[in-house]
Amino acid sequence: MMRRVSFLIPLLFALVSRAQVQAHVSVDLSASEGPFTPIYSWFGYDESNYTTTKNGQALLRELHDLSPVPVNVRAHFLLASGDGKPELKWSSTNVYTEDAQGNPVYSWTILDGIFDAYKAAGVRPMVELGFMPKALSSHPEPYHIPWPTKPGDVEGWSFPPKDYARWGELVHQVAAHLAQRYGTDTVATWYWEVWNEPDIFYWHGTQEEYDKLYDYAVAGVRKAIPNARVGGPATTGPNPGSHSEQFLEALLQHCAKDKSAATGGAIPLDFISFHVKGSPNIVEDHVQMGLNKELENAATGFAIVRKFPQFAKLPIILSEADPEGCAACSSRKYPHNAYRNGTLYPAYTAAAMKELFELRDRYQVNLISMLTWAFEFEVQPYFDGFRTLSTNGIDKPVINLFRMAGLMAGNRVRVQSSGSVPLDDVLKTGVRQQPDVDAVATAADGEAAVMLWNYHDDDLPGSSADVDLSVKGFPATARRVLVEHYRIDDAHSNAYTVWKQMGSPQNPTAEQYAQLKAAGGLQLEDSPRWVDVKSAAIDLSFSLPRQGVSLVRFSW
Repeated sequence: MMRRVSFLIPLLFALVSRAQVQAHVSVDLSASEGPFTPIYSWFGYDESNYTTTKNGQALLRELHDLSPVPVNVRAHFLLASGDGKPELKWSSTNVYTEDAQGNPVYSWTILDGIFDAYKAAGVRPMVELGFMPKALSSHPEPYHIPWPTKPGDVEGWSFPPKDYARWGELVHQVAAHLAQRYGTDTVATWYWEVWNEPDIFYWHGTQEEYDKLYDYAVAGVRKAIPNARVGGPATTGPNPGSHSEQFLEALLQHCAKDKSAATGGAIPLDFISFHVKGSPNIVEDHVQMGLNKELENAATGFAIVRKFPQFAKLPIILSEADPEGCAACSSRKYPHNAYRNGTLYPAYTAAAMKELFELRDRYQVNLISMLTWAFEFEVQPYFDGFRTLSTNGIDKPVINLFRMAGLMAGNRVRVQSSGSVPLDDVLKTGVRQQPDVDAVATAADGEAAVMLWNYHDDDLPGSSADVDLSVKGFPATARRVLVEHYRIDDAHSNAYTVWKQMGSPQNPTAEQYAQLKAAGGLQLEDSPRWVDVKSAAIDLSFSLPRQGVSLVRFSW
């Protein structure tokens, strides 16, 4: 009997998921909920040396172009020792060595190449101060072990400095050099973050040693750039009761109560950073996302910040905000990452963005970033399931979600959807029953936009949603409105489906490559059209596929 019941569960789920989905989405352009913070315009990656590759530079230009606001870029290994050749989860700049007498020697060539590429693309660096140069490491050998490492492996770049004063001077020299090269006013607009995930294997030191590392780092930056924006600690997701939660709170306590080990004075903290990650799994032979885990991380972190009234309004940067934790783990080897090539990734990200806005409002914190830890990997197969924005220069569907967000401006306005899953339900169990058919909307002078999605945690076929979109609150001067409907689904803004239709070529012809490039851009669902405004409102109806995302833009 039990075997028969277990056999029926997937069948029943499939039948329910194919049930007709209807959603009425009401948008009131006159009901402002505050400025639309461009939390989407942040990206990062492990391999800082990919910045200067042909595909890396091209992708940086695309990231600049997708948004009217500054795009911030964060990368690991900016201070690591080595020859500048990237590998999976590894890069180096060799910025610091010592001569035979133990005197510091600084080399700027590789670092300058990275930051010059940022400048050329027009993006703004978020300077992650890590990791420890070999000559400064208190445990230098082995310094680097190629990925994937084995349990128990430790690498020299992850240890505290043998001399904190020299660490502080290294950071000072880096900041002074960048200020001289790019201008003090420019580098003062950058965010300077101390280390990455010091609560796990990226830091083989104690909490107290990290606090000291932080003190000397921020003192070094501020010595060169007095009004620099400094912060941290870039911890992993603060799950309730976890070491990560304790580490984040301890750093805030240190900045609030202690004196700087470097200066003896107050400890600067201009922003707070931590990471939030989901947790996908294989369930009944399919991928099931873990959106609730990412949101739980955020809620716990926001609650920690609220414990410190003096920090409650500081900018919060989620300096990695992703469906899971390993960009360099391809879905070919890690099947639970199979969401990355298709439309599930952008749909998940759209839903996460809306829920993060709601959590920000609930906790009354100053969230400014949900940084997507995805870029591109060199010399890897096409669509191999890495967490990337492009593959061999071909854009993946997820980058079009950010292009959609870049078309939104002004104030966030009120949205009500009969198909939405309430935030508390998502926090408790994810999106595991009915799909989440919901939206975020903005309004500005002469324009408005509504981003809608039909998201479900389970990567299974499901019914399209019949969406009735009602937008009211248009100004009296808007009698006719131009409507543009952009779409991400299997047939739009999706080079992956086109690549599969070609037979999944790993050596596409020039003609195929050009076709894939074209398919990777953001595409309209249908032709733009003029629509008459009646009683300050417009009503539209359309079908939105499972894991599809639409951006309906109005201009007048």
